[in-house]
Amino acid sequence: MDIFEKCKRFTKAAELIETGNYPYFKPLSGNDGPRVEMDGRSVIMIGSNNYLGLTLDPRVIEASKKATQKYGTSCSGSRFMNGTLDLHLELEEKLAKFMNRETALIFSTGFLANLGAISALAGKDDYILVDRSDHASIYAGTQTASGATIKRYRHNDMDHLERIISNLDKAKGKLIVSDGVFSMEGDIVNLKRMTEIANKYGARIYIDEAHGLGVLGEHGRGACEYLGLEDQVDLVMGTFSKSLGSIGGFVAGSQEVIHYIKHSAQALMFTAAPMPAATAAAIKALDIIEKEPERMKRLNYISSFMHNSLENIGFDIGHSNHSPIIPLYIRDDEKTMYFWKGLFDAGVFTNAVVSPGVPSDQAMIRTSYMSVHSDQDLQKALEIIQNIGKEINII
Repeated sequence: MDIFEKCKRFTKAAELIETGNYPYFKPLSGNDGPRVEMDGRSVIMIGSNNYLGLTLDPRVIEASKKATQKYGTSCSGSRFMNGTLDLHLELEEKLAKFMNRETALIFSTGFLANLGAISALAGKDDYILVDRSDHASIYAGTQTASGATIKRYRHNDMDHLERIISNLDKAKGKLIVSDGVFSMEGDIVNLKRMTEIANKYGARIYIDEAHGLGVLGEHGRGACEYLGLEDQVDLVMGTFSKSLGSIGGFVAGSQEVIHYIKHSAQALMFTAAPMPAATAAAIKALDIIEKEPERMKRLNYISSFMHNSLENIGFDIGHSNHSPIIPLYIRDDEKTMYFWKGLFDAGVFTNAVVSPGVPSDQAMIRTSYMSVHSDQDLQKALEIIQNIGKEINII
């Protein structure tokens, strides 16, 4: 059989494009943060992970420009060989201090950070235990881990996790990996129970704070800080493409563990180093987060307001709590596409999540919010969401 035969048989996307219900790869022709230009008109953006609105902050943009002028557009090599800049070391030092860890290591993307760290740490004599709703980059790391045994537990179900881990070989290493804030569901890891299980069975804990960084905790360190359990977590990971308004990722932990990852992670050693512009942008964004806590306070207010409003209107938002990620569960692929199209036509951009990304009975509209959203835009978005929801009999 021709390996390209599957490409000919793939018609689902083309059918959606033809009917005008295709929600993906929509180009932006302008970006003002909470509003973007699409199809020649301004629409309210409630589908972005730019939680603190820093991608358009003049100070972040200026830092990015200066770094490009000084270092050029690319490092032209991996961190391991010729691509490490003093800027990279500066960011790693700042991240370690901010996350209250001994040291940190940055990667070119958040995906590569999870891929690199997890695959470096786990081998043939180890188990990796992952939440079924963990991010795809975590699963990529487990699949690349040479010979490690992968065990999946039901979403945030600590009883199921304990049943699995209690039957594993006590002599083998165990790494529990979970999102801190789950990227689709918007709920928070049950970390208290997880730490009790990890201590009981001799496991280590790795938490992905991609959607918690700059969002949760007194200082914005994420779910671990918010839950008061930072000292019980061995490794934390984060990205720059959400609250830090840039692109890249990192892992932070003890000196010896990060040193090992630094010399073992193929996703670091064989990938070009983070761009100077992206690195400088992340440094400046981190400074702003530390000096302007009012951004996070505003985001937390908006998150709470939208949770309550969407629930009161009658939407099923699942177990989303305390985060700016709020799913609207439609639980039907076709209705989800119709709902997305109705919202977009009325001036609101969201994210349609359908199978195979999630099971059909978990199909949803994923909404997410920014500290820079105005009250007026939020009220307008709510009005449109309610009207379209009623129009197509979702509420």
